[in-house]
This record gives sequence, C-alpha cells and structure tokens, in this order.
Amino acid sequence: MAGVTILGVSPDSVKSHAKFKKKYGLPYSLLADTEQVVCNLYGVWGPQKFMGRSYEGVFRTTFLIDGEGMIKQVFENVKPEGHSKEILAVL
Repeated sequence: MAGVTILGVSPDSVKSHAKFKKKYGLPYSLLADTEQVVCNLYGVWGPQKFMGRSYEGVFRTTFLIDGEGMIKQVFENVKPEGHSKEILAVL
C-alpha cells in the first residue's frame, strides 16, 4: 500500500464502523471518535447543510502525516471516487 498507514476516523460507533468496514471490504482500521475529540482537534467538525437541513457533522477531509507526525498535505471536501489516485499522485 505505497508504504503508508491508513486510518479512518469518524464519530460513528465501533459497531457501526465494523458493519461499514465489512460491507465495503475496507483493508484499514476505522477509529470511533464518538465524542468528536479528534474531529475537533483537526478542525473537521462543524455546521453542515443537506437538503435544507442544518446539523453538526464531519467535513470529509484527508490528512497526509509524515513519520515525524507533521501534516504534509490536506485534502478537503473529499469525494471517495478517485481519491486514492489523488493521494498516490502526491506520495
């Protein structure tokens, strides 16, 4: 996998993550941030709108973090389709 570690983080429950991972055959870990601690630290939790409804939620964002723990690149408003190619292009 291009020598990288992939982690998915969302406020969904561990049970929900297990179901989602199995359904889509994801080969990486999903971390449950049910209190939005990590989401808030990375600034990816906030107001959203969908079909005229306002709510709090996660902004789909990818962070490339180097071996020293430094953020090297941020991808905002991520769309799953084709995103892996976008990441591989900058590795």
